[in-house]
Amino acid sequence: MSMTVRLNPYISFADTAREALEFYRDVFGGDLEISTFEGMPPEMGIDPSEATKVMHGMLTTPDGFTLMCADTPSSMARTVGDDVSVSLSGDDLDTLTGWWEKLSAGGTVTAPFMKAPWGDTFGMCTDRFGVHWMVNAAAS
Repeated sequence: MSMTVRLNPYISFADTAREALEFYRDVFGGDLEISTFEGMPPEMGIDPSEATKVMHGMLTTPDGFTLMCADTPSSMARTVGDDVSVSLSGDDLDTLTGWWEKLSAGGTVTAPFMKAPWGDTFGMCTDRFGVHWMVNAAAS
């Protein structure tokens, strides 16, 4: 079985992630997958009025681009200009864990690398150079 990993930009929006993803699909073509906050467990602290916001959206283009976007819930801080992260994702938990440990060393962990409500292992950090990272290892 072949393990895969992907590196791509991840952009946070206030309330326009769906509109932006549809725009980028019109620009680049491709397949769009969107998940909302609907049905997320209460411990995620999502206001029920935000259930239709985009929790995770991914555009995969015919040219091999991957662009991920989400709406930032009102309970989380979002600073315009500081809202782009680099996403590392895939199904190779060992490789992604090793990268997480190296990226977060000397930086700031904003969400620990642990099992997330959607079943994957996920974490967010800012490395020692100020770059924001999101690491997601798909549950196998």
